[in-house]
Amino acid sequence: MGVGSDDIARVLREALAPAELDVLDDGHLHVGHAGAREGGHFTVRICSAAFTGLSRVARHRLVYDALHRLMPSGIHALAIEARAPDETGTTS
Repeated sequence: MGVGSDDIARVLREALAPAELDVLDDGHLHVGHAGAREGGHFTVRICSAAFTGLSRVARHRLVYDALHRLMPSGIHALAIEARAPDETGTTS
């Protein structure tokens, strides 16, 4: 059985204590895509104090580091929108 959005959310809650978190399963958008057989496609929208003062790359690295154990179990693609609590508007 592959990784689901609930698995991703659980790990991110434990690792980054987000104030806001949405994990969307985008698999339906990739039906027929060769990579779809290798795992799921997900979008993570996360707001965490852990991102305060960090660059976009550093924020993404924190998310990937938290999810590293799940990656080989079924995450093929991951879109990340990450922001700190004091930021408004679009996440990065």
